[in-house]
Amino acid sequence: MENIARYLMIGGIILFLVGGGVYLASKFGFPLGRLPGDIRIEGRNGSFYFPVTTSILISVILTIILNLIARFWNK
Repeated sequence: MENIARYLMIGGIILFLVGGGVYLASKFGFPLGRLPGDIRIEGRNGSFYFPVTTSILISVILTIILNLIARFWNK
């Protein structure tokens, strides 16, 4: 049970840090969610938004960070 609690706490800290990073990115004017390649379709009855480029950028950044953490963890 202690392992589950530890993983939940680490996950919460990571989510907190990611949320803070997104908040700071918006405050400094980084157009997260409005990058070229993000799909936005607006019609009379509704709208559809899918951030393709933003998702790819976040995926690449998280992959690099997690690979660095894994390399330092295994040493």
